[in-house]
Amino acid sequence: MAVCYEKLWNILDEKEMTRTELKEDAGISFNVLARLGKEEPVSMESIEKICTVLDCNIGDMMDVVPDRQGRQAKWSGQGKQGDEGIRSRRCKSENPRFTTIELFAGAGGLALGVEKAGFETLGLVELDKAAAETLRTNRPSWNVICDDIANISKLDLEAYFSLKKGELDLLSGGAPCQSFSYAGNRLGLEDARGTLFYHYAKFLNKLKPKMFLFENVKGLRSHDKGRTYKTILDIFQQEGYTIDESQISVLNAWDYGVPQKRERLITVGIRNDLVEKIHFEFPKPHDYKPVLRDVLLDCPESAGIGYSDYKKSIFELVPPGGYWRDIPQDKAKEYMKSCWDMGGGRTGILRRLSLDEPSLTVLTSPSQKQTDRCHPLEARPFTVRENARCQTFPDEWEFCGSVSGQYKQVGNAVPVNLAYEIALKIKEGLECL
Repeated sequence: MAVCYEKLWNILDEKEMTRTELKEDAGISFNVLARLGKEEPVSMESIEKICTVLDCNIGDMMDVVPDRQGRQAKWSGQGKQGDEGIRSRRCKSENPRFTTIELFAGAGGLALGVEKAGFETLGLVELDKAAAETLRTNRPSWNVICDDIANISKLDLEAYFSLKKGELDLLSGGAPCQSFSYAGNRLGLEDARGTLFYHYAKFLNKLKPKMFLFENVKGLRSHDKGRTYKTILDIFQQEGYTIDESQISVLNAWDYGVPQKRERLITVGIRNDLVEKIHFEFPKPHDYKPVLRDVLLDCPESAGIGYSDYKKSIFELVPPGGYWRDIPQDKAKEYMKSCWDMGGGRTGILRRLSLDEPSLTVLTSPSQKQTDRCHPLEARPFTVRENARCQTFPDEWEFCGSVSGQYKQVGNAVPVNLAYEIALKIKEGLECL
């Protein structure tokens, strides 16, 4: 026997009531709401609470059906909907979605891409209050946990997320890069104690997901002469995961539908008992690489930070695609001050982008002297929304907090399209099971 809550969702639609509002009004937990969303049985107490709030009977909100065939037969008789109706309204048990929990979630770039690939998000852990509010605002149904991950990783995670060990499909996220005091001592998980990565590893240790996605900056591979990343890989392996060279790659977001040159180190792990069943390979680069012309010309207006009058007057001298060498030397020397005598090309100073090139890596601050990113058509930095488009966030994704905080959220995010491409490949691997 199986349950189907299609009637419940129809009642909510009729009452113009969100699932979050149902949760709050009925006094049910997020876990109960998640089980409803997964078409799983819940306690009679929870059902009675829901019926009281919606003023309905049990039969008005759910069906109990014997099997998949019976469910399809029930729906196939719904007038003109036919097969399309079956496909669009089927219960989750017929079209299962893989589950994921994300750590260090930020403003949701990675989570949004993973969701787009077809995963159901069971929880997101994020310490920054503004970023957590961004997640809640855009996805009220997501279980956003705004807390220090150290407080969460020590809990009974199986009970906290209503999961059995080994049941979670994917753990995703990327801990900030930190040196390990005991790196090389081969103490296992204890090698990472005191770092944020330790808590990522604790989630692996306690939940044993089928796969994990660990993303980080390209420089992690060489950090501390390679010892940091080696220790991370050792811990992954000691926790029961296989990571060979085909599961490690530095991907450039520009190759995957993102109008930005941005490289990220991607590590994908497969639980040892599933290695013979799950096949994973990284996505192939796209033939077309988008440029700023594709995203800037029709970008909606949004908040942004401008240049001072002086800096604006200097940037008006720089042609699109140019930098400090393309303006009179006396003007460049006056602007650059002590930077004038530095070595190297200093190509990030007074850099003005062109519509026919991708953005350079979107940063957390829009107007630092040595990492300028001037708009191609106007003497100003990109707005928050323009940066968000370079990160392939949808225009309806709203960022919360101060303007500087919004820039930081966007700059720290994983590009949505890159996350989507990787998550699709992970999903393909899980479908092999």
